Amino acid sequence: MAAQVNDGSFITRRGIVAVAIIGIHVLMFWALASGLAQKVVTVLAENIEADIVDEVKDDEPPPPPPPPEMERPPVEVPPPEVAIDLPMETTTTAIQDVTDRPPPPAPPPPPRVAGSPAKMKSAADPDQFYPPGAKRREEQGSPVVQACVGPNGRLIREPVVTETSGFPELDGAAIKVAKANRYSPATEGGTALPESCVKFKVKFVIKAE
Repeated sequence: MAAQVNDGSFITRRGIVAVAIIGIHVLMFWALASGLAQKVVTVLAENIEADIVDEVKDDEPPPPPPPPEMERPPVEVPPPEVAIDLPMETTTTAIQDVTDRPPPPAPPPPPRVAGSPAKMKSAADPDQFYPPGAKRREEQGSPVVQACVGPNGRLIREPVVTETSGFPELDGAAIKVAKANRYSPATEGGTALPESCVKFKVKFVIKAE
């Protein structure tokens, strides 16, 4: 009889547990069908999320204070090095050169060697070139002739009459006289010039016999 009682109590307990489990499942299905479970989950999720956020906020340590600003020391610029050359004192008794004395005068230019103008070395006799016709007509005059010579004293071109006598024959005779004369060229510094001219008068005068 005891064994039967034990078996009956055991079945009764297992049946109660099974009925409870079935009831829980039925309740869960009903909650899912009616949307109650979704609301409960949403409320629980919100509460859980809020709690988590609050806990995170409470657990976060306060930010560290900013580091104090350090004052930068002023930059020291070293003073420039100035080199001063002091004259050295000498104990010598010799006379020192004076730099502020005026410079010596420039040497004078070499003396210039004076030159000489062209001139006649020898003059021909005008009477030898006096035209006979001019003598018969008693034509007299003193034309001025210019003769130009080279460094050798010879004529380099035809002499010209610069001042006429008033008689063409006498002027022509004066040119012949200029050609017969002998000349010395002009010089400068002891050197004959490549061209120099000389002027002179040729006198045609009828001499008394």
